Amino acid sequence: MGFELNRFQGEVDEELICPICSGVLEDPLQAPVCEHAFCKSCITEWISRQPTCPVDRQSVTSPQLRQVPRILRNLLSRLCINCDNAQHGCTRILKLDALAAHLEECEHNPKRPLPCEQGCGLIIPKDELKDHNCIKELRALIHTQQQKMNEFQQEINEQRFLLTEQRREMQLLKDFMRAMRISNPSMRAIADAMERDEALRWSNSLQRARVTRWGGMISTPDEILQRVIKRTLTEMGCPAHILDDLMENCHERRWPAGLCSLETRQNNRRQYESYVCKRVPGKQAVLVLACDNGHMAADMMVEPGLVMIFAHGIE
Repeated sequence: MGFELNRFQGEVDEELICPICSGVLEDPLQAPVCEHAFCKSCITEWISRQPTCPVDRQSVTSPQLRQVPRILRNLLSRLCINCDNAQHGCTRILKLDALAAHLEECEHNPKRPLPCEQGCGLIIPKDELKDHNCIKELRALIHTQQQKMNEFQQEINEQRFLLTEQRREMQLLKDFMRAMRISNPSMRAIADAMERDEALRWSNSLQRARVTRWGGMISTPDEILQRVIKRTLTEMGCPAHILDDLMENCHERRWPAGLCSLETRQNNRRQYESYVCKRVPGKQAVLVLACDNGHMAADMMVEPGLVMIFAHGIE
């Protein structure tokens, strides 16, 4: 629908009037042959019922409609119109091309969003402020958010169930592969490759870490500290087939020759910076996995890797 004629100052040329709604053209389009111009919404609705020009009945379809010439658009933009909110007290007279920008800021717009000043801080349309009830609105908001939280929780529970099922199926497959490895030597290489791939995928999911104080290394962690680290590795999804070996390798009695004593550790300190370390979340510890450290010398690495625990110095 076009703009009402009585909103404009002065005479409006007939060429700027929509033949369908008899209002001033709004978002005008024209037919390709006869060049008659219409409001976009008017001609679109007309053609949906009968694909002809409303003026001379020539055939026309929606894809054939095109923009009106620039001179026509310029004439429209120079027309002076009163604000949509004139009935609400706005006295502004504007150029038609400035109307849209003005309406966004017009203080007389009854739907202009304003913050509630009664305490709740919600953004409310201006014409609804007088009937606004903070407690009622906040209760409705809380109810809506609670429904969303319940939906999210249900989705999380479903995803957890699926994940548990997938882990169970994966464990069954691993157990089957281990059994086959014993009974069928040809399966041994396949099972070994699967376990290596699993360890590599897990390693790639971990965040890199940097040790800033290698002197803070705890070479003989007590059992309580080892249990804490093992529980964390389990929660991180550490593959079961390497978990126990990793935890055995957190004590210097299982460290490689280059780390097995205080003297060798001091002699090899320059090599520490070459380690690729992965973070153990929330703990002063890093994983130095064999799959990440193929570049290290044999006397600095063991399979499947090392758990290094520190008193401080982990970034």
